[in-house]
Amino acid sequence: MDHGGANISGLRDLRRLGGLALTAIASLALSGCFHEPPEPAPDTSPPLFEITNSEGAVEGWMLGTIHALPDDVAWRTEAIDRVIDQADMLVVEIANLDDRQAIADVYAELAISPNLPPLPQRLPPSQRAALSNMIERAGLKPAQLTSTETWAAALALAQVNAQGDPKNGVDRIVIEEFDGREVIEFEGAVAQLTIFDSLPEDDQRDLLSGVVEESQLAKENPGRLRDAWLKGDTATLEQATTTGIMADAELREALLVKRNRAWSGRLSAILRAEQKPLVAVGAAHLVGGDSLSAMLEQRGYTVTAITR
Repeated sequence: MDHGGANISGLRDLRRLGGLALTAIASLALSGCFHEPPEPAPDTSPPLFEITNSEGAVEGWMLGTIHALPDDVAWRTEAIDRVIDQADMLVVEIANLDDRQAIADVYAELAISPNLPPLPQRLPPSQRAALSNMIERAGLKPAQLTSTETWAAALALAQVNAQGDPKNGVDRIVIEEFDGREVIEFEGAVAQLTIFDSLPEDDQRDLLSGVVEESQLAKENPGRLRDAWLKGDTATLEQATTTGIMADAELREALLVKRNRAWSGRLSAILRAEQKPLVAVGAAHLVGGDSLSAMLEQRGYTVTAITR
């Protein structure tokens, strides 16, 4: 990031882009008022896990979240409500999700640099028409992205096909439920966005290319991953951690595996304390061989799926 000669208008543009990017921050690896939803379908069972120690004692729980949902999606099961009630504290990726302005300001601080090539030139010619279409659908003009770093443009444009509203995000709703109890964060907005900002330019372009490609695929079945999450279809969720953007080894390491590794160390310390946490993070972090779940098991814990 280098503000260089950026003017006030340019910074306003970046803050607007930051608003667009909020949902994508954690969902690439895969809130206001929330009224009582209808009863969930019989097969509703979002990813929920119990953590036990070597002696079989419960030390905490993990809930795989989705960061945006349409209105009236019924996802709360009796098991989820029970765990929310029993947990002493909450651990999330970012704790201040309601402070959208602060997060947008962080994004704007990191996301702008002078003397960048036009955004279409950062992609292969075969993807430029699709990129232009995404920029138009986002309600943006190419000039607004001239000084936007590639990773930041990718996050903003990832919202073009978003199937939901961040105000219905599961992590946001759970944070509200823990009002009066301790809420701590694994990363926070600055650290999380810095992960993207620190990517080499080649990886940033791979990220943007993947966003464009996945945008085309999402038109065919836009609710696939949401439906898999609702049903606790961990096989489909795990597949999403190794395909699309995550098929790129460098991006997968930086955006998923390295973060899981860091989180497992912090969580191990939390689990050794007296309080029992509920860990609510993006569902992609809890499935597969490189998941937070697998890394906890390598540390001697047992992670068991809980159904309704």
